[in-house]
Amino acid sequence: MTTALDTRRDAFRQNWRGLSIYERFEQVVAAALTVFIAVIIVVASLDLAKEVFLLAWHGTLEPLDHRVLLQVFGQILTVLIALEFKHTVVKVVAAGTKIIQVKTVLLIAVLALARKFIILDVNEYSAPTIFALAAVAVALGTTYWLIRER
Repeated sequence: MTTALDTRRDAFRQNWRGLSIYERFEQVVAAALTVFIAVIIVVASLDLAKEVFLLAWHGTLEPLDHRVLLQVFGQILTVLIALEFKHTVVKVVAAGTKIIQVKTVLLIAVLALARKFIILDVNEYSAPTIFALAAVAVALGTTYWLIRER
C-alpha cells in the first residue's frame, strides 16, 4: 500500500533528477534555512514561554499594563513572523520551485511592519520617524497591490 509519504518522496526524487546542479544547490540551501529558522522559532518560543512564566510567577503579569502587554505581544508576533518565513521556505523546498515569490516576501515585510506599529511607543519616537514608517507601510501596500494586479 502506497502512503502519502511514499508518494511525496517519489515526487521529490523525480523532481530532483530534473534539476540542474545550481537548482539542487538552491534546494539544499533552502532546506538548511528551514532548519535554521526552525531552531530560531524553538528558541524564541522557549524564551516567550519563560518570559510569561516568570511574569506570572512573580505576579507582574498584568494584562492592563501596556508595557508588559507590548513586550509579550511583540515576542508572540516575532514567533509568528518566523513561522510565516519558515512556511515560505518550506514551500520552496516541497514544491521544488526555484525562487520565493515576491508577494510572499512583501507580505512578511508588511507583517513585520505591523508588529513594529503594534508595539510602537509613540513617546519614544519622533513624528518624522513615525511618518517614515507610515510611508514604508504605504509603499509596501502599494507594491503588493501592483504585483497582485499584474
